[in-house]
Amino acid sequence: MPSSPRWLTLLLALVGGLLTDTAFPQRSWWPMAFVGIGLLVLALGRDSARWAWLVGFTWGLAFFLPHIWWANEAVGVIPWVALSVAEAAIAGLACATWIWVRRIGWIERHRIVQPVAFAIVWVTLEQLRQIWPFGGFPWGRLGFSQTDGPLLALASVAGAPLVSAAVVIVGFLLAQAVVGFRRVQVLQATTAALAGAAIVAAAGFIPLPTQAESGALNLGAVQGNVSEPGLGAFNNAREVLNNHASGTEELAESRPAGWFDLVVWPENSSDINPRVDADAANVIDGAVDAVDAPLLFGTDSYTEDARYNDMVLWMPDQGPVFSYSKQIPAAFAEYIPMRSIARVFSSAVDLVRTDMAPGSEIAVVPVPVARLDRVVDVGTIICFEVAYDALIREAALGGAEVLVVPTNNASFGYTQESTQQFAMSRLRAVEHGRATVQISTVGVSGVIGPDGSVWEDTELFTPAQLSATVPLRTTLTIADRLGDWPVIAAFALTLLGLFAGIASTIRRRRDGRAGLGPDAPGGADAAQHVSAEADVTGGDSAEAVRTDGVSAEAGPSESATDAGAPAKEPA
Repeated sequence: MPSSPRWLTLLLALVGGLLTDTAFPQRSWWPMAFVGIGLLVLALGRDSARWAWLVGFTWGLAFFLPHIWWANEAVGVIPWVALSVAEAAIAGLACATWIWVRRIGWIERHRIVQPVAFAIVWVTLEQLRQIWPFGGFPWGRLGFSQTDGPLLALASVAGAPLVSAAVVIVGFLLAQAVVGFRRVQVLQATTAALAGAAIVAAAGFIPLPTQAESGALNLGAVQGNVSEPGLGAFNNAREVLNNHASGTEELAESRPAGWFDLVVWPENSSDINPRVDADAANVIDGAVDAVDAPLLFGTDSYTEDARYNDMVLWMPDQGPVFSYSKQIPAAFAEYIPMRSIARVFSSAVDLVRTDMAPGSEIAVVPVPVARLDRVVDVGTIICFEVAYDALIREAALGGAEVLVVPTNNASFGYTQESTQQFAMSRLRAVEHGRATVQISTVGVSGVIGPDGSVWEDTELFTPAQLSATVPLRTTLTIADRLGDWPVIAAFALTLLGLFAGIASTIRRRRDGRAGLGPDAPGGADAAQHVSAEADVTGGDSAEAVRTDGVSAEAGPSESATDAGAPAKEPA
């Protein structure tokens, strides 16, 4: 029986990508991530790295185009499509790499190893998206889809990479189960299904402590709102500043006098820099006096040739005492890479008149808290920085006892961008064992426990205030202590697997041209490669193509894998 037609494998990848997107907010159907990856695995049956790249690219386009639709809302069609294509290309690279890796004999022969091997490859390429293109765009990592599921707890062990790896493993096992039941291999299918279920269930037993270790912080946050969603949200000077000042007065009335230890406003909440504008400074002073507490708020600062995205700590009767500058500006939103080239495709690049420069200091703001008679280190993660592992871990290692995520989501309208970001904040809370407050100009804002649970949240484009007593914690999680080592190990194993797979392919092609049989040195390996099972979307046997392009009939092999097993084609 011939392997499945190419159009069917592309269709599987397409549907898989679309279903994976539904695992993320707004829908948050987290089990769909397993289904989406399972369909991708089923589509990767052919033993061709070039074809696998196309399959992965198709999956990636089907996933990223709807997933980051909000980019179209903010910066237009061309950047949205270009970014989706770049991210999809990396998904294709992950799938092509997997084809080479699975050609290693012992991976090809042992189904139990394949889910883990594929997960390592996937996580490696997912991490690549943290640095490329244009400084990285790690949106849409599979781990961020699991904030409502049991796998979230794995973030405390090895962060987002481990959660993503678990999603891939469960999805791969699901594919193996489907193939097993289809071939009436009931024991193998049941084993794969139970293994996947066991991983999901076991993660739910990981303890996630929430108790205070160094006191508690009475924290307030203000979502001031804007009058016009979209790119025109800041057109009216001082409006956003005044909205947040008014919200702070309402916040002050919600609690007894002197209750607040710290109040946080969002990124860009002061559209006029009060450090250089006296009227804006008076507004800030009034807000600080209303709550009688330090205020941490966002504004921009300018030098001769650059600007910085700052979070400023403003103390009662003192004014500004500290500021943190965003370390990772967003490409095409806060700065324009290759501006002259980008302008050819869209004049909208000139909406960003002055490129934002990156800050260089750790994302920790020291806040004097009179009630505790000490300084509390507040991890301050500005907007998209919440997607980057190392930056937040550096804050936790640097002493952060609580995390705040000030963000400005006004440009994205009523899209899912803000809720996707809120899911990332929830994962970071678990990863570092810290209470986390995301505060947006327009929503979604919320208070998150150290276990990722949502204590309070707000709606989009409504004025709102939050107040909560959050635990201050100092214990470092396993994820904090491990640091980048799991990712370094994944990169190393992927590179080793890639080189070993290439070497294995070269050896098998050489043996094939020499006409070696199974009894000749190296012949068993070549025979095994040619007689591996058919495309998993096909049947019990397949027309295989030898690695040197010579067609041969191949039946099912006893030692071949059930899912991800290749129908042979040239690389």
